[in-house]
Amino acid sequence: MALRSRMRTAIKKVQKAAADGNAKQATSLYKEAVPQIDTMVSKGIIHKNNAARTKRRLSKRIKSLGTD
Repeated sequence: MALRSRMRTAIKKVQKAAADGNAKQATSLYKEAVPQIDTMVSKGIIHKNNAARTKRRLSKRIKSLGTD
């Protein structure tokens, strides 16, 4: 359960940084979150499509900050 919790926390940190409008921090946190998400897939904790969807949504949110 600790691995899933760590992944969720990493995702929430990226979402919070993006919500605050801090693109630089969100990008660095995203780079830390992606390996954790991929680890969950390799261990069979989440499905690979779930991981891809999560990474895509986070990436989309960060990219929207750069256009403003």
